[in-house]
Amino acid sequence: MRELFPYCPEGRERVIAEHACRKYSGRVGRSAAAKALDEKAILLAVVAHIRHTETNYDELLSRGMEQREARDEVRDEIDALLARWRAE
Repeated sequence: MRELFPYCPEGRERVIAEHACRKYSGRVGRSAAAKALDEKAILLAVVAHIRHTETNYDELLSRGMEQREARDEVRDEIDALLARWRAE
């Protein structure tokens, strides 16, 4: 993850990996691709982390917004943070 996102805040990669790989979670980190350190699986885990910790996504859902609409609403914020974490 650090190779893909060298400017991710220190220690955040561990939080992301632990969350993504939680047993019986069905999360992306439990997949064979993630276990093989597939770049797409890592990206999906990072995007999910950003969505839930760096945006108001969960608040939008709690107000009744549909998942797809809420994801569309926060997509630009996620993309901007991904860009900063890749090459600040």
